[in-house]
Amino acid sequence: MAASKPLEAAVAAVPSAGAGVGSGAAGPSSGGLPRWQLALAVGAPLLLGAGAVYLWSRQRRRRDAGSGGRGDAGGGGLKRNSERKTPEGRASPAPAGAGSGHQDGTGAHEETSPLDRAQAAKNKGNKYFKAGKYEQAIQCYTEAISLCPTEKKADLSTFYQNRAAAFEQLQKWKEVAQDCTKAVELNPRYVKALFRRAKAHEKLDNKKECLEDVTAVCILEGFQNQQSMLLADKVLKLLGKEKAKDKYKNREPLMPSPQFIKSYFSSFTDDIISQPMLKGEKSDEDKDKEGEALEVRENSGYLKAKQYMEEENYDKIISECTKEIDARGKYLAEALLLRATFYLLIGNANAAKPDLDQVISMEDANVKLRANALIKRGSMYMQQQQPLLSTQDFNMAADIDPQNADVYHHRGQLKILLDQVEEAVADFDECIRLRPDSALAQAQKCFALYRQAYTGNNSTQVQAAMKGFEDVIKKFPRCAEGYALYAQALTDQQQFGKADEMYDKCIDLEPDNATTYVHKGLLQLQWKQDLEKGLELISKAIEIDNKCDFAYETMGTIEVQRGNMDKAIDMFNKAINLAKSEMEMAHLYSLCDAAYAQTEVAKKYGLKPPTL
Repeated sequence: MAASKPLEAAVAAVPSAGAGVGSGAAGPSSGGLPRWQLALAVGAPLLLGAGAVYLWSRQRRRRDAGSGGRGDAGGGGLKRNSERKTPEGRASPAPAGAGSGHQDGTGAHEETSPLDRAQAAKNKGNKYFKAGKYEQAIQCYTEAISLCPTEKKADLSTFYQNRAAAFEQLQKWKEVAQDCTKAVELNPRYVKALFRRAKAHEKLDNKKECLEDVTAVCILEGFQNQQSMLLADKVLKLLGKEKAKDKYKNREPLMPSPQFIKSYFSSFTDDIISQPMLKGEKSDEDKDKEGEALEVRENSGYLKAKQYMEEENYDKIISECTKEIDARGKYLAEALLLRATFYLLIGNANAAKPDLDQVISMEDANVKLRANALIKRGSMYMQQQQPLLSTQDFNMAADIDPQNADVYHHRGQLKILLDQVEEAVADFDECIRLRPDSALAQAQKCFALYRQAYTGNNSTQVQAAMKGFEDVIKKFPRCAEGYALYAQALTDQQQFGKADEMYDKCIDLEPDNATTYVHKGLLQLQWKQDLEKGLELISKAIEIDNKCDFAYETMGTIEVQRGNMDKAIDMFNKAINLAKSEMEMAHLYSLCDAAYAQTEVAKKYGLKPPTL
């Protein structure tokens, strides 16, 4: 768990982009602003899960947008969460003499227009449909299509859509898609036809086409229908997972920024591999001759790796650890753990796991090394959405090293991810008992209590938690995390001015922490609707750390709000290349795909959601 912004993903409903390797929550560079807070910051309701880019509607109703899709039977407008199962139009009685004259040759249709005869066939089809006789319904709708004058586009589109509804009941998805396409060609803003075609594309595994159709539906409905938004979310997640699986497997390893790495290691207090080198470990060339007799003269890859860590020359650490491991050197366990840690930092969990497994199984190794390996493997499991395995590792760490404060600190964060706040607080309390000077644990405990009170709408407990924050920053005035988490709580309470002051204190303490600038930028949007200032601060974050994926993701989301889809897609792609896990990459692909779908919908139908 990184030392900066570690609880932000923990309180989010969606796994944070930028989930850190030390715990299941966000790392410092990527941050992972809670989705609920991001929604507040841009003033828009949040679609579920990975479809967070659908922050389009800004609490507006756009009923007029769907007015073009109604045909003759009101097909464009739908009530919130309504089902789309029935055909268009009521099954009204056919005009006198129009029932079957065209079949028996009596000539009864000579007194009615072609459109009247088409409507009569449709009404008859609707009766069959309601009776569950879908083949007969299809025959009637086909007759209606053949009878309808081509210039009657609204009626003709309804007949095609009705036939598609009948095909849908028979699970003939190809025919459903074909008929809906005809309906949409005749009436481009036909919501029922677009949504039915989206469902058909889903069944046919045409995810891209499905997403474009359901995106158009969401915009036309003003994001008021949960059924269509759930489908959009589902398809976005599937697309994201597919693309991430291929991309992540073949990507080039990327070392995070030095700020991220240092902040990550600072979240551990009982981690041997992150401690400064001891006198006897430093290389000979750094020593005066007087102390040479005490030096370790062996050519140790691990000790070289430790020296590179102190020099912030992180790219050489894995290779030096490998030399120690291949030589089965004195520091084998330490080298395995350090190499695993950097594998995790570059997002290569598959390479990290065997090293962690080996350290954990080394019963003669220092218990601190084994406990640290369990913490990191448990955090890796949580990031991979395997909470049972994660919990087992944290519990085992507590069993073998019960006096290790790191175990309780990071397990507390796991409990927050699992929405087990009382257990999380108990773990933070144990961490604080073992290390009373742990400002980070105290700040995170306050935030856990605050989120519990806030989501439970308990004003008394909210005020108690806010007082707790004041106590923490008074007791630990150099703890940037305390100010950052307090700022988030203050933002919830709409105390924007004070929240801004807290972010300023964070920046004073950690001027190279890019994530804080992103949070402060989002605050400007929510507080003052100052888009220019907000973007300026987020741009500053990228200037400070050009590997801050959280900044790129946030910038992309804001550009979606502004209607700048090309720039949004560019920002999301940059974040994708910096993703630290396959799950995070899948989320970012979902955002990118949603933005791209908007561009396609705009081209095809001239539909654009409201912008900032």
